[in-house]
Amino acid sequence: MTTKLTLTVEKSVIERAKSYAKNTGRSLSDLVESYLEQIVENTNVQSISPSLKKIVGSVKLPKNFDEDKELHSYFEEKHL
Repeated sequence: MTTKLTLTVEKSVIERAKSYAKNTGRSLSDLVESYLEQIVENTNVQSISPSLKKIVGSVKLPKNFDEDKELHSYFEEKHL
C-alpha cells in the first residue's frame, strides 16, 4: 500500500534530484523510497542497493578475497 508523504526540502536539492531521477529513468518517489528502505534495513546486515541485488552472483570472487585490502590498494594507486 502506498501512502502520500509531504516533505520540506531545499528547492535546489529538489531540482537536482528531479534531474537525476529523469536521467536515470526513475521517479523522485522511487528514489526517496529506495533511500528510505536502505537506511531502515537491519544494521547488522550489509545493505546493498536494489540495482546491485540484481547482479549479485554474476561475479565469482576467490574465497580469500579481502574487499578492504582491495579498496585500499585501488585508492592508493588512484591518489598517490
